[in-house]
Amino acid sequence: MSQMLDRITDAWIRAWGHGETTAFEELTAESYRRHSKTGDEALEEVVRQINESFGAFTNFNVEVIHAIEDDDLIAIHWRSTGKHTGEFMGVPPTEQTVTVTGASFLQHRDGKIIEESVVWDPREMLSAMQIWHLGDFLRENA
Repeated sequence: MSQMLDRITDAWIRAWGHGETTAFEELTAESYRRHSKTGDEALEEVVRQINESFGAFTNFNVEVIHAIEDDDLIAIHWRSTGKHTGEFMGVPPTEQTVTVTGASFLQHRDGKIIEESVVWDPREMLSAMQIWHLGDFLRENA
């Protein structure tokens, strides 16, 4: 592994796996943006989502399945597991153990992460919570 791959992977695991966002924040450029199917987000929103995840899931664990580097791009294939014990995405606690897999692609320049694209399927998480139609569930539990 290269030094940059080690640094980024370590900071990413500390943030998403332990809720320790400082190392990740220090490794991101001021212009950092994360892209996902829900839109583009600045670092502050990513940190909020990390904190929200730790507020909604206990026994939260993140595992890096693969981490590879190609020039200035790092790909992290990950798996997250936790018990849903707090509200998340408007869903009250289900006490279900949830496993979600996804991938993050991080571009770096001059020792800083400048951009991240993340892909994961929220339906995987919802089905683990035994929620088959989120809209129906939210209406029934309103």
